[in-house]
Amino acid sequence: MAKFTRPDAPPPPLFVGKKERDLVRQVNTELIENVVGQAIAYYAISLEHTNFHPVYGEAIQKTFLPPVRVYARVEAQESDVTNDSKGYDKRPRISVYFHRKRLTEDQDLFVRVGDFVYYDGDYYEIVKTIGAKRLFGQEGQKYETTAECIKAREGLFDGN
Repeated sequence: MAKFTRPDAPPPPLFVGKKERDLVRQVNTELIENVVGQAIAYYAISLEHTNFHPVYGEAIQKTFLPPVRVYARVEAQESDVTNDSKGYDKRPRISVYFHRKRLTEDQDLFVRVGDFVYYDGDYYEIVKTIGAKRLFGQEGQKYETTAECIKAREGLFDGN
């Protein structure tokens, strides 16, 4: 009887190789930028020029880098509604789906909580980021990063 031996590396994917992954990324990029064409202005916090508290890591006054135009897919979500003794408060939410390769490799941007985006005449603060989805479920082949955003209150951020 033959003894089973474990291979050193797993077998390569059967139907999805580098050419297929590159094709999917190219099609996604073309769809997002040329067909859908939703552009946002991305305002990243300047880590170099913002004075963060040494213990808490918070900053009262934040300094932002100049805006960068980013093509992404934007989807409106249900608004947050709160009710207290002063009445109802309704804050619109959006989800922004970024093409990871175009964002990180081509524009050198990284989606972070606390950054702002400008979309459809309003500023939104990124309150949650969702890690990148995998292309065909393959490890190390990530293609999308999602940001959950909530509309910024007037006076909180003006983009200047």
